[in-house]
Amino acid sequence: MTEEVSAFDTRPRPVPEAASPPNTPISLPAHFNVWWGLLLPAATLMTLTVVLTGEWDMRVASWVYAWGDNAWSYKNGFWTEQIIHKAGRAVTTVGVLTVLVLIAMTYLRPRLRGWRGPAIRLFTAIAISTALVSILKRYSGLDCPWSIAGLGGSNPYLTLFDFRPLKSGCFPSGHASSGYAWLALYFFFAEVRVKHRWTGLAVGMTVGLLFGIGQQLRGAHFLSHDVVTALICWVVPASLFMLRARHRQPAGALHHGVQRAECTTFSTLCQPIPDKEYRLSMNVNSRPEAGISIPIRV
Repeated sequence: MTEEVSAFDTRPRPVPEAASPPNTPISLPAHFNVWWGLLLPAATLMTLTVVLTGEWDMRVASWVYAWGDNAWSYKNGFWTEQIIHKAGRAVTTVGVLTVLVLIAMTYLRPRLRGWRGPAIRLFTAIAISTALVSILKRYSGLDCPWSIAGLGGSNPYLTLFDFRPLKSGCFPSGHASSGYAWLALYFFFAEVRVKHRWTGLAVGMTVGLLFGIGQQLRGAHFLSHDVVTALICWVVPASLFMLRARHRQPAGALHHGVQRAECTTFSTLCQPIPDKEYRLSMNVNSRPEAGISIPIRV
């Protein structure tokens, strides 16, 4: 559609709703760099898991155990058990309910319909991440540090790569998954408020580290347990985001009918969305017929 717009015309122009921008599918490489966004973080965390499993896991756990005078002194501590463990679980539940309320609001308020897809993917990523961790815990057969001989228990220490029966265990970290699952906020904000995506990443990392370290101080998990949990909670939303790769206009990118494309997370190519074609008239003599018309597609 082409519209004549004078450069000296100060009349207000209708502005499309920022909350419901068009979603135009684009090719995956233009929106998400699979190497930097998915494969490299996954490979890094997997390598770290292999390095930690075994000697370093026991070394870190032994340091914490010796720090408490050869006891898990923080196992029943107020901050580690009551605040980080129990209250943290309640805060996570409230966060999930908030996401569900947001999804419901997108059906009740038309201005929020542009948030519906990202909010549903956020909830889906959190649900899948925590479910995968729970399933692995059910069959991992790996004990908690407080059950290992030399660390207050009597069971032999088995690494991730040792043969063991399929039974319920402590690997990966279920409580840390309720924190690291919020890494999906990075991809949520990458779609709705791209400038806040790093804040979302910081929230997920902070809560995940807080929950993970708290459980390690209690003797509930080894360090590698938390690393694998973080790996799962990153790969799941990254994969969903990659499969759903679409170019969105962040709110605030529309001004007087001109739509500006903004590159989002891990962009290797910034592609604007064709929406309208405006014809800018440079009328030096304030006469439309004397002006120069320049078609602008935005």
